[in-house]
Amino acid sequence: MAIQLEVNGRKVEVDAAEDTPLLWVIREHIKLDGTKYGCGVGQCGACTVHVDGRAMRSCLTRVGAVTGKSVTTIEGLSEDGGHPLQKAWVDLQVPQCGYCQSGQIMQAATLLEENPKPTRDEIVKHMNGNLCRCGTYPRIVRAIEQAASGGSKS
Repeated sequence: MAIQLEVNGRKVEVDAAEDTPLLWVIREHIKLDGTKYGCGVGQCGACTVHVDGRAMRSCLTRVGAVTGKSVTTIEGLSEDGGHPLQKAWVDLQVPQCGYCQSGQIMQAATLLEENPKPTRDEIVKHMNGNLCRCGTYPRIVRAIEQAASGGSKS
């Protein structure tokens, strides 16, 4: 069954059942591999994307539920990697293995959209549920703080 949706600002049509997880449509049909499979049950956040500006776990979101909605993946956050969060992630060398980082950035982007100047406690609360097996949480928090301040570490 052909399903039409908007991903990263462009209209796409995919041949998938309506109950197919959005994650697999993004990765296998549209061939965008920045969104990662982590746990498959919405507990880790590696698959976080934006649906109409809200952070959603794409492993739990069925593609039929996003018809007519705007989906943004890590690839669509910024064409050139120039989003303040992406810059801060590089500047502070946040990733260790990097697997969870696209989901971390997508989750953080919704925080800064809703609250451009969050406190450390607000950052920690908002990011709760996005897991990092390497434990880069202190660097993640610092990168969000840096992006919010508009500065760099230098």
